[in-house]
Amino acid sequence: MKKIYVSPSILSADFYKLGEEISSIEFAGAEFMHFDVMDGHFVDNISFGIPVLKSISNTHHMVNDVHIMISEPLRYASRFVDAGADILTFHLEALNNEEEVLKIISIIHEKGAKAGISIKPNTKVEELDRYLYKVDLVLIMSVEPGFGGQKFMESALDKIAYLDKYKKEHSLSYLIEVDGGINDITAKKCIEVGVDVLVAGSYVFKAKNYKEAIDSLRG
Repeated sequence: MKKIYVSPSILSADFYKLGEEISSIEFAGAEFMHFDVMDGHFVDNISFGIPVLKSISNTHHMVNDVHIMISEPLRYASRFVDAGADILTFHLEALNNEEEVLKIISIIHEKGAKAGISIKPNTKVEELDRYLYKVDLVLIMSVEPGFGGQKFMESALDKIAYLDKYKKEHSLSYLIEVDGGINDITAKKCIEVGVDVLVAGSYVFKAKNYKEAIDSLRG
């Protein structure tokens, strides 16, 4: 049975006690910490950015799983890696052409981090094919990016299954991650079709017991 990783999204954490929240999810068994960056332009919400990441990236031993939902990922990619991103995931839709996509992947790798690529729910998964041999992680959004607490879109399951099949057929090693509406029920569906990393915000941080919530995601 393969390892399933859990990446709690600190967008749902209590920021009044953020340090305590980060320690709690690590103690509860989370391997990744998901850090959502939103600029109010690419998505209709604003979250946090480089200074916050820099201040917390070295306070734990989890993977800093950074998802940048911003309009100019090329401009900021290296700065997010410098601030502590271990995995930096950008959006395909935020770049203009194949040259730019390959350039940002190269920048992330040259800075010593792993490169992730993500697509919104309405983007066809086949548009990722030409980049799958270059990236370390593929993030499937199972809600419209920008806000937490949305309902899981079942269409994400077909995309995860496609990526899992493609990975096996081409002997690739990227991780498949899913984000949006993840709970113990939707997590099970995602695991069944090949997901590797589960991003969960509200389900973990609104739970009375973080360890029980994280364990339940793995089934």
